[in-house]
Amino acid sequence: MPADLSGWFSHERMAPYFAATNNVPERAEALYVWNGDVAAAYWRTLAHVEVLLRNTCHYTLEQWSAKKYGDVCWYRAAVGNLSDRARTDVATAIARATRNGRPEMPGQVVAELSMGFWRYLLASRYDPTLRRWCLHRAFPHLRGRRRDLESHVARLHQLRDRIAHLEPLHRLPLLQLHGSMRVVASSINPQARAWIDAHDSIPEVLARRPMTVPADPLNRL
Repeated sequence: MPADLSGWFSHERMAPYFAATNNVPERAEALYVWNGDVAAAYWRTLAHVEVLLRNTCHYTLEQWSAKKYGDVCWYRAAVGNLSDRARTDVATAIARATRNGRPEMPGQVVAELSMGFWRYLLASRYDPTLRRWCLHRAFPHLRGRRRDLESHVARLHQLRDRIAHLEPLHRLPLLQLHGSMRVVASSINPQARAWIDAHDSIPEVLARRPMTVPADPLNRL
């Protein structure tokens, strides 16, 4: 007897899975289970890449801020160089990091900054300022243009949001997204990328893709 997924998890949630499997309950269930495996695998590898990204930006900004302002706390010393949105993000991160009377620790503030903050820090608006002054050093192994790196990070940011909101992933260009993770990590540190690869279960999960789902969907993030 097929599981009552629509009854348990709602018809709206299950509709994409039934649509992709010609409304065959057993196939929809298999796709739903596989989607969960995909989300878990991508989330774990993406977490490694996100932490690597924010740390390389943080360390580079610290070194630059110490030299330019005599203060390693770049998000305060260099706040005038940030966009209004970025300043709001920093203020929110500080508030979260210091709630309940905790002392302000730069590492904790940085941990409270979202992936979107780092994504937009790579945008073209910062090319003549932060990128020229220091952020280019955060990606010593970059092969290609800044805008290409920004595009990879933007796609990963969108993927992160989709996973966090429990959305279906089977119609996304999963192979390309996996490639974006590897490009970003390689641009920062090839050895770190090799370590991430060694602990990456994405290839194995993708190999178990249900036969009813195209292996190379046309949808793009």
